[in-house]
Amino acid sequence: MKDLSTSHLLGIKDLNQNDIEIIFNTADSFKEVINRPIKKVPTLRDVTIANLFFENSTRTKLSFELAQKRLSADIINFSAGSSSVKKGETLIDTANNILSMKVDMLVMRHPNSGAAKFLSEKTNTVIINAGDGTHEHPTQALLDTYSIREKLGNVEGRKVALIGDIKHSRVALSNIFALKKLGAQVMVCGPTTLIPKYINELGVLVENNLEKALKWCDVANMLRIQLERQDIQYFPSLREYTYQFQLNREILNKIQKPITILHPGPVNRGIEITSEIADSEHSLILNQVENGVAIRMAIIYLLAGSINRS
Repeated sequence: MKDLSTSHLLGIKDLNQNDIEIIFNTADSFKEVINRPIKKVPTLRDVTIANLFFENSTRTKLSFELAQKRLSADIINFSAGSSSVKKGETLIDTANNILSMKVDMLVMRHPNSGAAKFLSEKTNTVIINAGDGTHEHPTQALLDTYSIREKLGNVEGRKVALIGDIKHSRVALSNIFALKKLGAQVMVCGPTTLIPKYINELGVLVENNLEKALKWCDVANMLRIQLERQDIQYFPSLREYTYQFQLNREILNKIQKPITILHPGPVNRGIEITSEIADSEHSLILNQVENGVAIRMAIIYLLAGSINRS
C-alpha cells in the first residue's frame, strides 16, 4: 500500500496529484468489493470511527457510514441537534470527550469554514473533512472526478463546467482544486452575483451564458442554489434563475453534442435540472452515489495507517 502525503483529509488543496491517483486506484479495488455478493472486508475491524455531523446530511453521512461498515470498523454517530453542543459545549470539548472513549478517527461536517483544520491542530487523531461551511468538501470532489475518469477514461484535458451557485458551494471549490490538479480545464457558470470575485485567481474560465458554457464543455456539473447559506437575495427569483440556467432538453438540443452530466445532490428537480435530464443516459448522478462509497472506503483505509495507537 502506498502512503498519502498527509495524515488527514482536510481539503483537496492539501493533496497532490499522486495522492489523488492512490485514492482512485484504491477505490477501484473497493468498488470490486462492494459489487460482490459479500460486500464486507475485515480490514478495519479494530478501528473505531466517530461521525460528527454538526449540519444535516443524508447522502454524505449514509455514504460514510456504509463505507465504514464495509471495512468492518466500529462506528459512533454524533448529531449536534441532540448533544451537549446545545448546552454550550465547545467543539474541542466535544471532540476530546469522544476521543477519550478510545475513538481512532473523526469524520466531521461543520457549518464553519476551517473547522476541520482547527480540530486537526487541537487534537491527536485523524480528521476527515465531510464539508466545512463554504470552504471545501473533498470527498465529494474526489468522487466527482473519479466518476469522470470512470466514464471518459481520464480527467486530463477534459473541459468541465461547474454551473450554478459557485459563491456558496464548497463542492465547487474542491472540484476546481481536484480538476486542476488532474489536468482538466475548468469553467464556472452562473449569475454574476453567485460567482465569487476571487475566482479568476484559481485559473478558471468564467461564463454567464449557459448555452455558451455547454457548447464549450465535455462535462457539466450542476450545482443547486444554496438558499440556506444566502443572507441576501442574489437574483430576482427562482423562476428567473430557472429560465436562464436550467439544464433541460431544449438547451441540450440546441448545442447538438453529448455532454456527461453530474450533480452532487440534493437535486432540486425543475430548478437547476429537469427530471428528464437528471434521469437520462448522460447523467452520472447514481454512479456518483455508488462511487462515493468506494472513494470513502479508500480514504478511510489509507488514512487508517496514520492512526496513533499510543
